[in-house]
This record gives sequence, C-alpha cells and structure tokens, in this order.
Amino acid sequence: MILLVVDTQRGCFYEKLFAFETVKENIKKLIAEARKNGIEICYVQHDDGPGTDLDKGSSNYEVFDEFAPLPGEKRFEKNVNSAFHPMTGLSEYLRSKNESDIITIGVSTDYCMDATVKCGFEQGFHIIIPAYANSTYDNPYFDKETAYKYFNEFMWPKRYAKTVSVEEAIEMMKNAARPIPSAGNGMC
Repeated sequence: MILLVVDTQRGCFYEKLFAFETVKENIKKLIAEARKNGIEICYVQHDDGPGTDLDKGSSNYEVFDEFAPLPGEKRFEKNVNSAFHPMTGLSEYLRSKNESDIITIGVSTDYCMDATVKCGFEQGFHIIIPAYANSTYDNPYFDKETAYKYFNEFMWPKRYAKTVSVEEAIEMMKNAARPIPSAGNGMC
C-alpha cells in the first residue's frame, strides 16, 4: 500500500477549494498516519511549463507547506492530467515494488484526480479514495460541491475506486503497517 498525493501544490491548493479546511486537515491526517505506519508516500507535481502559474521554477510549483515531502519521499512530475501517464514512471515504480493498493488524495477532483483514478484502475491498481481528501473549484459546468459529489459519490464508487471514510483509510494503513527502520540495534 502507498499513499499517492496528487498536485497539492501551492498554486493549486488554497482557500477557494471545496471544503478547504476539512480537506486540508484530512490530508494532513492521512500523511501523518502513513508516516507513522511506514506506508510509503509518493507525491506527484504538475508542471505547466515556463511562464505559467505552475512553472517548475516557481514557488507555486512546490507542495503546499503543510503537506511538504520529507527528504527521501518520492516525487514524480507530470505535465498531463494522470499521475499514471507513462511519462511519470509511477506505474513502473509501483510494479517494481509489487504495490497494488493506492490510497489517492489531492486536487483537482474533476481534472487530475479523475484522470489518475481512471488510469490507475485501467492499469490494474486498486484505487482507494478517502472522503474529503480531494477537492476542486467551481467550473463552467458544475459548482465545486457538485463536482466533488459527482465524482466521489457517483462516478468513482463501484466503478473505478473504493471510496472510504478517512477513518477507514487510516485503519487500512494500520493493517498494512510496515516496520519503520531504526537508526540501529546497538550491535556491531
């Protein structure tokens, strides 16, 4: 099992998101639990190219401060919607580690999260979506709450992903816990 954190960058993760405070706290909780239980965290960051709001060289490209990766936590880069696009190397990395259960959190529900969920499913991964651990903004067709509910309550469940509460996701991580390497056992 891994925790996949999609596009929680400064340029994407801010107060205009649906249920911002709840989503922020849930993501923090899930990251903390993953670290506590030795569950690997993989971050995906979107680069829209030079001169854009998500330019790799800008501060907006960096992961939201409260979710920032620790040294050694894996990062993947993309310039397309899906974290599982061949350009990222994520699928190959997960297969090399025999990982199939992917707890997926991040933004934006109706763009990169949707593409990631569906592509991950099509590649044979078991995608798990904790409630209120992804979010989006208003768009020309849906207000942000409707967009969130459409994907989390209608589109993904029983088709592409298992949707669970944050508490259920934490329990899954506890059940999949891996020993966290210590600094040493005192033996020479």
